[in-house]
Amino acid sequence: MRKLIIDTDAGVDDSQAILMALTHPNTIVSAITMVTGNVHVTEVTKNVPRILDLCDADVPHYVGAELPLVAPYVDAAHVHGDDGFGGADIPQSTRQPEDEHAVNALIRLINENPNEYEILALGPLTNLALAVRLDPTLPDKIKRLVIMGGTIGAHGNATALAEYNFYADPEAVQIVLDTFGKSAPYPELISWETTLAHCMSWDWYEAWCNHGTDRSEFVHKISERFVARIRERGVTKYALPDPLAMAITLEPDLIEKSDDYYTAMELGGTYARGQLMVDYRDMIDGVTRDGHFPNMTVVTQINMDGFQQLLDDAVK
Repeated sequence: MRKLIIDTDAGVDDSQAILMALTHPNTIVSAITMVTGNVHVTEVTKNVPRILDLCDADVPHYVGAELPLVAPYVDAAHVHGDDGFGGADIPQSTRQPEDEHAVNALIRLINENPNEYEILALGPLTNLALAVRLDPTLPDKIKRLVIMGGTIGAHGNATALAEYNFYADPEAVQIVLDTFGKSAPYPELISWETTLAHCMSWDWYEAWCNHGTDRSEFVHKISERFVARIRERGVTKYALPDPLAMAITLEPDLIEKSDDYYTAMELGGTYARGQLMVDYRDMIDGVTRDGHFPNMTVVTQINMDGFQQLLDDAVK
């Protein structure tokens, strides 16, 4: 049975992904840590309990970092709405977060259960960066780290070159790369470009939202506003970045192609701040021409039938 910790900023696609985990038969969601990103963590703290209510799931959830490490906070409310749920009419929950801070909870849980937890990071990496700064031993005590974020070919969404999660706190990303990426197994990355290569059709989306269940209705409500806007703009397919990262977390065998690379964050620059640099040059004896070792497993191809099945199962 997989034991999973989800670190999230609980926007629309995060919520879809969390549904996948809560309904997966071979997964226990042991904790959800919350971070400012798509919306401020005060909104995230309202959204996670509503997902738990929907699935009748008792999962401890913890309030984490309110701001990025260095950068000014930039939200993604234009995508997810001011509340992270696209302004959908979803009843508020009476569930309350734990008193313990998310960063302290990560450190405690991992140390109490070394090599048992897999971590999926669906938002900015602020909580993980703070946790590993406080306890540098954490990377040696987790089974796996999967991250949704970054660009691997400079096709951004937050800027021309940068993906939102990494752009929101690039210093945190670099800390995670320098620590969790020191030795194999490296963090596994679902990038924005990989997301775009694994989109669903609008016909599939309409069917997904119309299974006639509370969960499919929930997905429809929180997605409706953003979907209407991008369809008006002529977008021809539906991208699911966080669910794609969740899919390879729940079912690693869905990965059809991945490669190890040395990666780093651009922390300055007029145009490129927040861009993930991937060194694609051939390595010699496992080392780049600049003397760097790999620190990231970049996933580029996923089995679409299996991905779709996980999505469908989550709303049935």
